[in-house]
Formats: sequence, structure tokens, C-alpha cells
Amino acid sequence: MKRFYTSKREVEIDKPLIMGILNVTPDSFSDGGLFFSPDKAISRALEMVEEGADIIDVGAESTRPGSKSISLKEELDRLLPILRELLKKIDIPISVDTRKPEVAKICIEEGVEIINDVSGLKNDRMLELAISSKAAFVAMHMRGEPEYMHKLPPSENIIEEINEFFLKLLSVGELSGRLILDPGIGFGKNVDENLKILKFLDKLKIGECPLLVGVSRKSFLGNFLNREVSERLPATISANLYSVVKGANILRVHDVRENKDAVELFYKLLKEDF
Repeated sequence: MKRFYTSKREVEIDKPLIMGILNVTPDSFSDGGLFFSPDKAISRALEMVEEGADIIDVGAESTRPGSKSISLKEELDRLLPILRELLKKIDIPISVDTRKPEVAKICIEEGVEIINDVSGLKNDRMLELAISSKAAFVAMHMRGEPEYMHKLPPSENIIEEINEFFLKLLSVGELSGRLILDPGIGFGKNVDENLKILKFLDKLKIGECPLLVGVSRKSFLGNFLNREVSERLPATISANLYSVVKGANILRVHDVRENKDAVELFYKLLKEDF
């Protein structure tokens, strides 16, 4: 059984966990602006808990292709009012999606249990924080930066590239038990590369770390099927269920109830010996 530790608890993963996405941004690719106000964001987080979310992942800076970084102050101004309320109201782990070590440190001090770093702990100060703190950290593989990642040429071997990245992180012994690995589907990869990652998830070198997969509503699904963002739920669920077969432990999703129901039934049929 996979597990990881946060500053507050041990999280055992006896079946795939659902991480609900809460974007408190005006410009995220799927739901930018819908939950930008604190009241709407808090309401949506509580709704996701009711729908069965195991983790809430709050992000205040869009990392969609072509997006630009916002200031430290702006990111904290968006995050802190929401986090302070949620930390009083819910008892499941809260994650913060940020690339800034300063933001991560303040959020951990506030009581956040997980930092979701799409830049993969490449920032030395973020790595130092991960080593010195008791929070769990998601380290994601990203090719390039959000501003230009969609313009990169294909990788020579995307699976090998991700494995090299993962093995480097696995060598940091101080992160043992608190590291979650994410292959970064959609981040600097083309449609074929994203499909290849899903196909060969079980070939990724993750050691004892949980594997997080985030495909929810992403453009590679739309490009493959010629579907708009609002039409990508069936493909999202399909990709998530395939990911479970291939070893995914945490699924990061916008549509919590729909994915939770699909995984509950699928996992029952997959694992139960009737």
C-alpha cells in the first residue's frame, strides 16, 4: 500500500485518491474566473469535500500554456483569505499549487499540508524548504516554463526524460515519505507524448512514492478528440481509469463527483474477488 506523510497525518492510499482542483485565478484554461472571489472559492471547496474529494488543491497563479507569472503579493492576496477559512472548515489535507518558495513557506506556516510544485523542486530554495519542512511535496516534471512550453520541440525520449527527473528526486533521502511524483501531462508535451506517458505510466521509476496524474480537461484530450473544454469529461474519466490500471495513486480533477464515482466502481470491479 502506498502512503505519504504530511505535517499533520499519515495518508494511506488503499485506493486512488481524488484531488479536487480549486483555481482562484481569472485566467486558468478551464475554469478561470469562476471561483476568483473568496466566497465562491470557499463554497466550491466545501462542495468538493461533499462530493468526495480526498485533497483540495488551491492554485492562485495560472500555469496554462502562454501564462505569465504574477507577483508574490498578488498570489498571497488571492490565497490567504481562502486558505485561512478552509483550514477552519475542512479536515482533509489542503494543497497549494505554487512555484514560489516564499508562498510555499507562508502557506506551510498557515497549516497547509501539501505543496504542489509544477516546477518540480528545481528552485534551490523550494528544494531546501521541502527538505527542512514536514509538509508533503508534489514534484512535477515540466519541460520549459509555462510562458513558452507549448512551443518546445518534442523530447527525444519523453519516458526516459521523466525517469531521469524522478530518479534525481528519489536520490534526495530527506524527502523520503513526503514526496509525490507527477509526470506533468500537458506541460511541454505534445499529444503523442501525453498519450505515451499514459500508456507507459507503469514504466516510470517512482520507487515507494505515490504517483499523481493530472489529465483533467487538458488540451491534448481536446486536440485528440476535437472537443472543447466543456466537452472533455468523458475523455478525462477514460484517461483517469486507464491511469489507475497503470498505477496512478492520486488523480487531480476538476469534476470531483463524476471522477470519484467512476473510480469507486472501477476499482471495486478491478480489485474485488467476488
